[in-house]
Amino acid sequence: MRFLRRSSTEQAASPESENETAQNAAEHAPHHTPKKGRPTPKRREAEGKRRGPVPPPPKTQREAIKRARGNKEERRSAAKERRERMMQGDDRYLMPRDKGPVRAYVRDLVDTRRHLMGLFMPLVLVVFVSTLSQNLLVQQYATLFCMALLIMMVIEGTLLGRYVNKHVRAKFPDAKDKPFSLGWYAFTRAMQIRKLRVPRPRYTPKDIAKLG
Repeated sequence: MRFLRRSSTEQAASPESENETAQNAAEHAPHHTPKKGRPTPKRREAEGKRRGPVPPPPKTQREAIKRARGNKEERRSAAKERRERMMQGDDRYLMPRDKGPVRAYVRDLVDTRRHLMGLFMPLVLVVFVSTLSQNLLVQQYATLFCMALLIMMVIEGTLLGRYVNKHVRAKFPDAKDKPFSLGWYAFTRAMQIRKLRVPRPRYTPKDIAKLG
């Protein structure tokens, strides 16, 4: 009755056969991913292959100067492009305080009006020149003129803040900007000379009807 029993050789080989059968079944499974047969490359190695070979070091001083000059020109060109995008009002290149449609609308409101506060920089120059003068009468008149102009600028800034907040709340009812923050932002922009404003004004006082 030996045919009913397995031989010792068959018993020893049965585990291997079972392993091979399981492996073949796993390989033919629909969602099986075969092994790559090599270790996964590191990120630095992959980036190095993607970027290409590292250029050799310069052999002469002239070559090093030429290479550094080329890199400097590239950085200067990139900085010039970023500056131009910022002047155009691109949100990706603006400072955090200038980003968003609300701040852009505030800038447009300021740029479509003429402001006495734009005389702030010339006023500083007048004060500086008056301090150099030895004529007491000139100093007194300059001081009185500056004080009167400063008071008018404060009043105008307060009215501008109310004007800006009123229009912003009407156009952006869900805006979370604080009234003082918007008023101060409008005040600081109105104090700047139009040609020096960043971003560049999109409207002029003649375009106030276009802004609505």
